Amino acid sequence: MVHVGDILPTFELGFVDPEAMKVWSKALRDPNPIHLDREAVKAAGLGDRRINPGPANVAYIINMLTAAFPGKQVGALDARFLDNVFEGEAVVAGGTVSAVDGSAVDCEIWLDALGRGRVVGGTARMVDP
Repeated sequence: MVHVGDILPTFELGFVDPEAMKVWSKALRDPNPIHLDREAVKAAGLGDRRINPGPANVAYIINMLTAAFPGKQVGALDARFLDNVFEGEAVVAGGTVSAVDGSAVDCEIWLDALGRGRVVGGTARMVDP
């Protein structure tokens, strides 16, 4: 039984792999050089590490949600990008149950870059397929 206030089990990724970032960029058809080239990141004034594509960050949250609610699917997701995720960082996705409406479960969701804080925040609704 799910209750308002329940804390969801986290999904942790110990290392954002730059090789996986290349795969994400290709799959997303996202040619933005900040995902592939450190010099492009520096030129943009965004630091010196490549930046993970935003949809990959959301995917970590979706992994957390689908593990927390077996048999359900994401019915809605609203994510706010608060900061970048950089190559080599460890990230953790988590959330809490904010409402239960019949079989639907609403959650506050987040992704943190360990040592830096919140990089994605938002809400999601898990529903029966």
